Amino acid sequence: MVWLNERPWHELNVNDELTLRCEDEWARGLEQEFRRLLYSWNHLRGDMIVSDYISSPIVIYDTGFGLSEDVDIVRTDAASTVVSRHFHPQIIEPKDIEKIRTPELTLDEATTAREYEQRSELLADILPVRKVGSKGYWFTPWDNLIRFWGVEQAMMDLVLRPEMVNAAVSRWVDASLCMIEQWEALNALALNDDNTRVGSGGYGYTKALPPADAIPGRARIRDLWGCSNAQIFSEVSPAMHWEFALRHEMRWLERWGLTYYGCCEPLDGKVEMLRRIPNLRKVSMSPKADPARGAEALGRQYVYSMKPNPAILAEDTWRPERARHALKEALERTRGCNVEVIMKDISTVRYQPQRLWDWARMAVEVALDSD
Repeated sequence: MVWLNERPWHELNVNDELTLRCEDEWARGLEQEFRRLLYSWNHLRGDMIVSDYISSPIVIYDTGFGLSEDVDIVRTDAASTVVSRHFHPQIIEPKDIEKIRTPELTLDEATTAREYEQRSELLADILPVRKVGSKGYWFTPWDNLIRFWGVEQAMMDLVLRPEMVNAAVSRWVDASLCMIEQWEALNALALNDDNTRVGSGGYGYTKALPPADAIPGRARIRDLWGCSNAQIFSEVSPAMHWEFALRHEMRWLERWGLTYYGCCEPLDGKVEMLRRIPNLRKVSMSPKADPARGAEALGRQYVYSMKPNPAILAEDTWRPERARHALKEALERTRGCNVEVIMKDISTVRYQPQRLWDWARMAVEVALDSD
């Protein structure tokens, strides 16, 4: 499968295809959603699948985890959402772990109903409108903790203050589990065995979910795909990855029907550790991973979620044949595996949208040729 995600939308507008015409803020949000969908279908299709209904979200508010980023931001492009961050630590001493709070969730029935009525009035004669809850949750304790700890100090504390680190991760997992249980109790979850992105990978289509004892109209945690990762652990050993991340994340992962693990951290040398996850089905293989080693470790037991290097789209000169060669070589080295190709983390195409259009067409051709 070939799929593209996390695109630099501010660089992609051609012939006003992404130019918004609506004036009302609510309508502009909906228009942007549709314009990006059409743009992707016309230029970045890959193996894209479009739903045959319009989603209307169930509106939930939560009180958060008790901490807010204190961060300095540096931009190289004022129009881009990709920025450099310097975090000011808020977790400094063991007592600071108490700052991590359990979110309290509230269902906003009035706003949920109003959103559904507005969308239905506008769109129901085109496509059916459905109220849709949360289709999973991006669970990553370490992506969050480093924002309040600081990257350098957090990595040093793996050695200097391991008890403190374990206590912090455990508290974050406790709070997260309480939060997702509230989602379930409010009947605000929705199945994600469809064209929903799972983790940092592709679609969640599977015959294994939901299980046979599923309750119609009420999605449970164990009916869905779950995910986790520890991106900041790229250079951490498997033993330390287990000690300070995965053994805590297991309490979250075991609650879901199937799971996806990883994002930008290279996991080709950590597959034996990942085998401890009983419901694991997909593993992220970042641009830093060695395709041959990853393929040998994963075999056909798991999906090899390949992440081509997006830097190839950001070079001074666009060289499509170089991009084709890189993808062909990676697919050859993973032959015999269950592979999905996910082009993501695209910070820039140097304001040349055709680069990404070319890559999307090329990737489908290479994938078909590799069968």
